[in-house]
Amino acid sequence: MKFNVPDYIMSIKPYEPGKPIDELEREYGIKNIVKLASNENPVGPSPLAIKAIGEHLASMNRYPDGSAFKLTSKLAERFNVKNENIIVGNGSDDIIALLAHAFLGSGKEALMPLPSFLMYEISVKTSGGTPVMIPLNGLEIDLDALADAVTEKTAMIFLTNPNNPTGSHFTTNQFNKFMAKIPKNIIVIVDEAYIEFARDPNIFNSLASNLESNIVTLRTFSKAYGLAGFRVGYGIMDQEIASVLHRIRQPFNVNSLAQVAAAAALADYEFLKNGINIMHQGIDYLVNELSEMGIKTFPTQANFFLLDVKKDATEVFKEMLKHGIITRSMKSYGFPSCLRISAGLPEENRAFIEALKKVLSL
Repeated sequence: MKFNVPDYIMSIKPYEPGKPIDELEREYGIKNIVKLASNENPVGPSPLAIKAIGEHLASMNRYPDGSAFKLTSKLAERFNVKNENIIVGNGSDDIIALLAHAFLGSGKEALMPLPSFLMYEISVKTSGGTPVMIPLNGLEIDLDALADAVTEKTAMIFLTNPNNPTGSHFTTNQFNKFMAKIPKNIIVIVDEAYIEFARDPNIFNSLASNLESNIVTLRTFSKAYGLAGFRVGYGIMDQEIASVLHRIRQPFNVNSLAQVAAAAALADYEFLKNGINIMHQGIDYLVNELSEMGIKTFPTQANFFLLDVKKDATEVFKEMLKHGIITRSMKSYGFPSCLRISAGLPEENRAFIEALKKVLSL
């Protein structure tokens, strides 16, 4: 390359999102494609969110509220914290990047599970820090190994609960034992993007606990709230950490429609609860059907799960595309015979099962 780009930037593997439905329809000439690859909520956004969006379209000539005051206030009320404890971002990965740029740099390290959300590694590298990968213990985040890996260079630890891509989780008791080993000057980021789907009452829920000042909670409106296209995430943290992030975030990092949609969705608890129930029913249906087909599935606390097709997962993924079903191969994540799928609507789940039977000739 003729431009002078730092080696730590060139070492980054670009994030590869799933192909959009429109592109696949053009490529394969198939209509009514079913997308189960991106852990999205097929139920869609709350009607209250859609209504709020329509009511604010005419004011798009004005810049967004740079403080996201209304949304921040509603979040503060919901979780019994102060506005000053909250950062709203363009997706939770916006806040991940802010944390990395604020608290890392050359000579500092961030621990994270492997595999996990790729944006942890990307954000750490773009900050000049060093990501330290700690392999999973089977499908579980190895909290003991993470604690043992802490050194004087460690400034940050990323945890995902439930974990993506495995759907595994850790309990409150496990987390408390882990935190007892972690120095108070290390920031522990608990990414709870899928926490609303969790069914185990013992799962660690950071916002149901009295948090230490070095714990940062990340959540999103992209999953359970069905607002992935609006890119709204939020972080709840000690005021001192939040004040640092406010120094470096973009002044209008969350657009106006995203703010009003998220605020309205937050108020529609019944719609949220109904959507989560549909996801649970979808997971149960898929697991039962796959079990009858003799296909192993793995426990999950999220809206997605892993299944072992006993073949090259990428090849099965490609064959499923020909039937109009988008899944995610886990081959590059270290699970060469596994697919990851999220629950869809009932008719989408049935279409997946029928297509998989044909592809595997079951």
